[in-house]
Amino acid sequence: MYLRSLLRSSQPRLSATLPTKPSPSRLARPFHSTAAAMVKEGDAVPNVELFETSPGNRVNLSKELASGKGLVIGVPAAFSPTCTGNHVPGYIASDKLKTAGKVFVVSVNDAWVTNAWGKTLDENKSSGIRFIADPAGEFTQAWDVAFDTTAITGNYRSKRYAIATEDGKVVKVAIEPDNTSLTISAADKFL
Repeated sequence: MYLRSLLRSSQPRLSATLPTKPSPSRLARPFHSTAAAMVKEGDAVPNVELFETSPGNRVNLSKELASGKGLVIGVPAAFSPTCTGNHVPGYIASDKLKTAGKVFVVSVNDAWVTNAWGKTLDENKSSGIRFIADPAGEFTQAWDVAFDTTAITGNYRSKRYAIATEDGKVVKVAIEPDNTSLTISAADKFL
């Protein structure tokens, strides 16, 4: 009885602190006469805290990719069919991955889901790819690659992309034009 009343009394607080989607004010752009500008060559890697394996293990890709070569692979969701069956496995299997530098897969999911997904794809971490959670979509929004999937998932997700970096700057960009297909961001096309 005590536990039930405790859970009931804490539910409003929990739902208030864990939004299902980014607030409109965080996604809204100030008035401009130009369209939103997605990430492009020359842009810096966003200085945003993300998570690897658990919410206590913070990672900042801006710092991780400050020097040398890197690759950021963006996916709409962990465990989704294309992400799990083709997109990420294509990179894991690619011989060219060795020359890509530090490689990160970023998903708008929580750290536990992203970590579990990474283990199913690369159990021994032999590829060197690190699976990174962007639970609030802040990194995704900073690169302007978020799209609204609230009707299906209840929140915003990331467009599917592959972005190469060098010394903290974007040098090559492939963002799928329809958000989720796998054409230009596939390993065999991008690497």
